[in-house]
Amino acid sequence: MILDHISVFAPVLLATGLVYGLYRRYTRVSVADIPGPKSDSFLLGNLRELYQGQAGEADFKWQRQFGDLVRIKSAIGDDVLLVSDPKALQYMFQTSGYNFPKQKERRVVSRLLNGPGIVWADGDDHKRQRKVMLPGFGGPESKAFVSVFRGYASQLSAKWMDIVSNTDNQSAELNVPSWLSRATLDAIGDAAFGYHFGSVQDGGNFLAKSYSNLMSDIFGLPSAQQIFFQSVSKYLPMRLLDYLGDHGSSPRIVRMRDMQSVATGVAKDLVKEKAETLLQGKNNRDVFGLLVKANMAQDAKTKLTEEELLAQMRTVLFAGHETTSNTVSWALLELARNPKIQDRLRAEIRATEVSVRARGDSEFTIADFDAMPYTIAVMKEVLRFHPVAYHVHRYAGRDDVLPLSRPMTTVSGKIVSEVPIPKGIRIIASIAGYNRNKDVWGEDAHTFNPDRWLTGKTEKKGTSVGVYGNLMTFLGGIRSCIGWRFAVVEIQAFLIEMVNNFEFSLTEKSNRIRREACLVMVPTVEGEVEKGVQMPLSVSIATRDD
Repeated sequence: MILDHISVFAPVLLATGLVYGLYRRYTRVSVADIPGPKSDSFLLGNLRELYQGQAGEADFKWQRQFGDLVRIKSAIGDDVLLVSDPKALQYMFQTSGYNFPKQKERRVVSRLLNGPGIVWADGDDHKRQRKVMLPGFGGPESKAFVSVFRGYASQLSAKWMDIVSNTDNQSAELNVPSWLSRATLDAIGDAAFGYHFGSVQDGGNFLAKSYSNLMSDIFGLPSAQQIFFQSVSKYLPMRLLDYLGDHGSSPRIVRMRDMQSVATGVAKDLVKEKAETLLQGKNNRDVFGLLVKANMAQDAKTKLTEEELLAQMRTVLFAGHETTSNTVSWALLELARNPKIQDRLRAEIRATEVSVRARGDSEFTIADFDAMPYTIAVMKEVLRFHPVAYHVHRYAGRDDVLPLSRPMTTVSGKIVSEVPIPKGIRIIASIAGYNRNKDVWGEDAHTFNPDRWLTGKTEKKGTSVGVYGNLMTFLGGIRSCIGWRFAVVEIQAFLIEMVNNFEFSLTEKSNRIRREACLVMVPTVEGEVEKGVQMPLSVSIATRDD
């Protein structure tokens, strides 16, 4: 969609793509023997089904039909590999991570969204940036923010209490992701930067408004033309793609640049506000303080530049609230769909609450969080069943060989345990597909079942892939999500607070909730997709026996 405003170049791009595609097709390692679906058209291949359907739908369909390594067709007949095989993913992200770089056209999008930070970076740049950032996201650092996350979850809870209490039937239909997005933005602002956005109290907060519906505005409902140009943009030089991103007039690109301007302004204000206290050595235990301290310890060649520092701040602000709010929203939907799971979860939370009060405390600690097995099981199951980042895009940096977890029968009838792949081939790591892989999660992989985490079935010997629960939701290896520990604590804090105080049930629109594919997976309502992110749930105050 980066190039959807230069459709006048379509014939030139198509001709270039055809010539280059034909040349590459006959001069490199072939993947034609890998099974996959029939192409829908020469111009778009299978991309319309992949990108215009709901997140993961095409992945699940092709996984059932062809297995965990599938060859699909991109624009002008190019091959793309869709991978959900554990061994292949382990090789791509752990064993040989830097040999599978990010696709350049998608790096342009990363830069527009969050600047030249850790999500954008590759190779040596990524190694350097990750080394500086790691001290702020370790286990002890993340666990130290329990009280901060609990505090903002309590603020949201108080808001909902006011709304529900003022209704005639003590129940209100709330668009939960809208509220959660504001609350998690407040939480990340405080934990990461010691800054109070106040967006729960002030619905007009300018940064919250800039982030609102951002992903659906930019990436939602892509047209055939946008899908085509996004695909063939790989043939254009990086500098031209950057120029088009910086100067293009497409509404979607303008929306990205507007958000970029607001977020960069906020990041600069935060730096200015914190500079004096940081120089004095005060209040430097938030993520930003740890980041600056780590950066100061580096030599001149490895330090983050000012632009990179601002990019890390924007990345933390955006990723730190968007993914958490969406994950908790999907959790509340599943609890509304499964009242028995909701009741069992609430019972564990309240039993822990009794223990907390019995010892004379009023707040949950990280030890309490760790001692709640069913709560952890529900959280892991949500992360498995509804991975917010459902696809990760890479390409092979060299001719390589992908190992497979189990033998695959090729189109020609050969049985192989590894597959040669050519340099440059595009690869989509299907997080959604891996997280529903029956070889890993059992025959009920497409069923929401937290008990799978309590039976020991998920601990059976196999290929170790992800950093948390062997899920791919936070990826693995050198490109794993640097803030995954941070996210886990935050998700659990909000889940405990919301379920402890409220009962969630379905509304008339609940059966029309879509898993909208917008680079990240967001909830929308069938027939109302143009309205953006929606998940209306009925919220009432949860009764207490005492």
